[in-house]
Amino acid sequence: MVNSSNATLVGAPRPGASTLARRSWRLRGDGWFLAVAGAYTLAQLTLVRPGMGLGWDETVYVSQVSSHAPAAYFSAPRARGVSWLVAPVAVWSSSTALLRTYLTLLSGLGLFLALRAWRGLFPTRVVALGGALFATLWVTLYYGPQAMPNHWVAIGALAGVGCFLRAWADRADRWAPWGIGVSVALMALMRPTDAAWVTLPLLALSVWARHPRLLAALVAGLVAGAAPWVIEAYTDYGGLAQRLADASRIQGGLGWNIAVDDQARSLDGRTLCRPCTGPPAHITVAAWWYALPLFAAFGTLVAVRARRAAPTLIPVACATTAAVPYLFMIGYAAPRFLLPAYALLAIPVADALAHLVTAPSGRWRPIVVTVVALGLTGHLAAQLAVLTHTVDRTHTSRRDWARTAGELHRLGVRPPCLLTGHLAIPIAFYTGCSSAHTHGNNANTTKAELLRTARRVPFAVLTRPGSAPPGYARTWPAHRYHQVDLYVAPSAR
Repeated sequence: MVNSSNATLVGAPRPGASTLARRSWRLRGDGWFLAVAGAYTLAQLTLVRPGMGLGWDETVYVSQVSSHAPAAYFSAPRARGVSWLVAPVAVWSSSTALLRTYLTLLSGLGLFLALRAWRGLFPTRVVALGGALFATLWVTLYYGPQAMPNHWVAIGALAGVGCFLRAWADRADRWAPWGIGVSVALMALMRPTDAAWVTLPLLALSVWARHPRLLAALVAGLVAGAAPWVIEAYTDYGGLAQRLADASRIQGGLGWNIAVDDQARSLDGRTLCRPCTGPPAHITVAAWWYALPLFAAFGTLVAVRARRAAPTLIPVACATTAAVPYLFMIGYAAPRFLLPAYALLAIPVADALAHLVTAPSGRWRPIVVTVVALGLTGHLAAQLAVLTHTVDRTHTSRRDWARTAGELHRLGVRPPCLLTGHLAIPIAFYTGCSSAHTHGNNANTTKAELLRTARRVPFAVLTRPGSAPPGYARTWPAHRYHQVDLYVAPSAR
């Protein structure tokens, strides 16, 4: 761990150690990290069904590069990083199982590289335990194989902060600044605003310490990653200020909104809590969430007392700024929003647990070890239960979308075609149609343009069961099917 900018890293061989000893230490560390990443990959392949259909947001990202479905409307808050990430598979294959397997392997590799960035900053077992704590959360397992940005922001945050600490400890480290730049660029490609919040303490610290190399690496990463989003703001959204305003509006208006209770309600497997009603998740499921800040605070106290504060205080500060907008500035919740904070807090929490179970002499405390082991076992069982329930529910709902697409094909709505209304965006992807809306967060056309297009291609309006369709579709026959009522234009026949 780091006492000052030129301190020796804890766990590394002494400066006089032989080259063979240094290589042996590195291989042992990599072995632990490979084991954690490998177990994480295997758990995803086993517990999260590779054939589970794409979700609403996933269909938007994948459709941008897919040759099998038209591109869905790309709203202001979204960034192109996920679309580029899935492009190597999505541009030539429509197989969801293949895409999920590709993302699973990629997420395992990302976790390994992120943990490797922390090698030497903490003892190897602490870093490996932190990686395991993060990897076994249901939300981490669930989103690892999905075409969503938050997991990759978390990986970028974990790797970037690790590289920052390495460069902070050793100004002669030539590779750490490059690691910072790449990691920050990854975050900014996925979600530029999240990257800004995560790196805020790092930028402030670099300015305060007058560390130009670190500042340059951070700024270069932010500029490189956010440039496509900023350029697109001027080409497609009326400018950067307008895109930011539209993004705020779509997310319910960013401002002072306490969403801590909303996040607590979403811990039982609700992937999106909007509006977020009902009681908080049961304590057996949410205990880890309430304990997380306590263990992080304890780990910080331990580090400060041991005069090795930097490796703990910096990730805790970045985790705090990463969580602020999603706990206090948004009016709804989704568990994936806090993945970067969970990743950054995992290693300080692991350090706190290691301190609890280890006596000053270096021996284990048997009673404490037993209590911690029982607690972790119960925690893992609860995470597995939530994950299983969430995967089953998700698989069922997305299978219904595929069946609805099949029914639309039977009714004559085949590509090229157009859908509008309730669930039109994901069902259009499954059907191979375009989607369009005249109002709401995904409004991208007018009624007149919609009807003009409907005269040229098969067209259907989707509504909630029992809800009235738009006036122009009220004379069309209604076909009730699963989650939606289908109103198919006569031209589809």
